[in-house]
Formats: sequence, structure tokens, C-alpha cells
Amino acid sequence: MWRLGLLTVGLVLGLLAGCLSPAGPAARNPVTPTFTPPGSTSSPVPGVPPPAPTAAGPAQPTPGSLRPGVEVVATGLQAPWSLDFAPDGRIFVTERPGRVRVIAGGRLQPEPWATVPVAEQPGSESGLMGIALDPDFRSNGFVYVYYSYQDQGHLWNRLVRLVDRNGRGEVDRVLLDRIPGASIHDGGRVKFGPDGKLYLTVGDAAVGENAQNPNSLNGKILRLNPDGTVPPDNPFPGSPVYALGLRNPQGLAWHPLTRQLFASDHGPSGGPPNCCHDELNLIEPGGNYGWPVVFGAGGAPRFTDPVLESGTETWAPSGIDFGTAGPVRGVLFIAALRGQHLRAVWLGLPGFRRVEAQQVLFQNEYGRLRDVVAGPDGALYILTSNRDGRGSPRPGDDKLLRVTFGP
Repeated sequence: MWRLGLLTVGLVLGLLAGCLSPAGPAARNPVTPTFTPPGSTSSPVPGVPPPAPTAAGPAQPTPGSLRPGVEVVATGLQAPWSLDFAPDGRIFVTERPGRVRVIAGGRLQPEPWATVPVAEQPGSESGLMGIALDPDFRSNGFVYVYYSYQDQGHLWNRLVRLVDRNGRGEVDRVLLDRIPGASIHDGGRVKFGPDGKLYLTVGDAAVGENAQNPNSLNGKILRLNPDGTVPPDNPFPGSPVYALGLRNPQGLAWHPLTRQLFASDHGPSGGPPNCCHDELNLIEPGGNYGWPVVFGAGGAPRFTDPVLESGTETWAPSGIDFGTAGPVRGVLFIAALRGQHLRAVWLGLPGFRRVEAQQVLFQNEYGRLRDVVAGPDGALYILTSNRDGRGSPRPGDDKLLRVTFGP
């Protein structure tokens, strides 16, 4: 198990390149205009070579032309945070109070698949968060979860591997432990990348300096082997840190064509001009995204600017994923909490580093949206988060929605 307190020489050298020197507030670049058509329902992975592009590339609909259809898959969830799909058709969903729920045959099972001992309070951000099923789940039954717990008056976060035994989850091993937590900024997204490695987003635990601290896992994206060991090709030798300088990253997604990693991050709170500026970042191995020295775009050349930021608007972006089928293949979707919408983002060449257009879907229709995942059937699956202490619950909340798009 990788434990805190290990001083990673490679990470220190990266930071000494000037990342810790103070800089002025980030310059504000204009946000790409959002197009909502009339009649809309709402306003290089290490070790894995990228696949060769096809002649046509991802199918792209006309930006702004998406017409979604929605069906409700499950109701009555309590502050769900993340979901993943099993090869046998089951859908695994985490609830922040500490339950892993299963939807089988289109029905939410009454008993939790597993329960973990979390520290969770209404209105806070701690509790049971991310979940990911092992790519070899069919043979090993491994399920990975990330959650907050309390010990001697302090909040901590840990990454645990569970195993499916007779239809119930049991603890197999703890992979990471005693990552400092807080009532806010715990990050929490857990996903497997196309390289078979396990990725985890960790928030700054409300201490911005953690994001640039080489002795802290906070404010980082981590990359691990499935057994919790550090891959030898990580950018900082011996360290699980893959990228740093992040505030509260909650979304991870890989482009279906190039396998580039994208992540969402929350900008600072408060009032303009020193607030907002939520980010969508293209993650490079060893990249530094500037927090808390800068935020938003144009802050300093030694930091990596976001591909997209929200300006003085607050989205509070959480889960993200790329559409994989039909008219939304290659379109990036962002679930927004405070923004209460699903944002579709068209990324353009070269390198999918440029935003061509955006479309806002479901503005205020379903409330706070926590996660969006492309299912094996090509549909998008979306979790609402209206019972998390910050939303206004509606009848049937919280819900799992299935969204499809016509040609």
C-alpha cells in the first residue's frame, strides 16, 4: 500500500521548475458561446500507443442539434455519486451515505450490495464517492470504491478494493489510506483507463497549498496498478501522482479515438471576479494545472491552461464522459451540479484541444447532475444529486436517467 509521507524526488524536481512561485490572478479568456436551438429540451496514456485514426473519424452531429430522449431507470436513490456497469448487465451505483446499490433487470435491488463505514453529513461533500469495476470483473469480481471516514476526530479518504462473493460485496484489500479529507473538496472519481491502470481524483481538502505540495496526494490525479502499486512508467518515479495543481477534480474521461485523458475541476468559490472559472482540462502525464497559484485560463505559461473554462459562470462540474455511439460519438458530456444541466462539448482538431461548440441540455429540468457515463448500449446514464443537502428534491429523487439521441 502506498502511504503518505514519502518524498518523491521526481515530483520535487518538477515543482522546482517554478511552479511554486507566486503569480497574479489568471487572465480571463472568453468562454466559447453556448448554442441552444429553439425547441431544444434545455438551454497519450503511458505504455499504450494511440489507435490509428479511421478515415472518417468519430461521427459528428451538427453542433447544437442534439435532441435527447429520456427514460427513468431508477428512483429513490439517496445522493448517488457514481455508477459503473457489470458484464452481466447489472448497474452498480454508490450512495454517499455508504451504500453500494445494484440495479438488476431494470429494478433497484432493495438490499445494498455492500455498505462501507463512511463519514457523511448532509450538505458536505464527504462520504462514499467513486466506483469502478475491474476490467476483468467477470473473472475476479473486483470492485473499487473511494470513501471518507473519521478517525480520532479527523476526516480521511481511502481507496478500497471489494470483491463480489455470492452477490454481496466484501472487502478484499485497502489500496490507499489516510489521504486527508474535509467536508469539501474530496475529489473522488475512480475509473480504469484504456491502459488498464486505475485512476483516482483527489481534492485539495480545502487547503489549496496541498495541490502543489510534493508530500501530499491532495489536489492531484493518481494512477495506480489494480493492486495499489505504483506503475513504473508514472511521470514521477515511485509516486502515484499523475497530474497536480487541481482544486476539486470530479470527472475523468478518455477520448474514444485518441485515448487522451480529460478531467473536470471546480474553480474557486465566492463572488466575481475571483470565483467560478470551472475547468475542463486535457491531462498530460506530469502536468501542473496551476491551483492555487492561478485558476482559469491564461494565468502563467509554466502551467497548463484548461481546454474550456466557465468564466464568471459556475457549473460545478462533476462526472464527464464521451459519447460512444450514433450522433454523439466523440462528443464530451459534463454533468453540472450547481449549473443544473448536462453540457455537450464538441472538441476539434488539431489534437481535440479546441472547443468548436457547446450545447446545454436539461437546464433546471432534473436539478443537480452528479455523473454521466456512456453505457454499453451507447446510451448516456445520468445520476441526479438533489438529496445531497444542496439541492431541492423532486418527486422520485434521486434518479438514474437513460438518455438517447436520435439521428
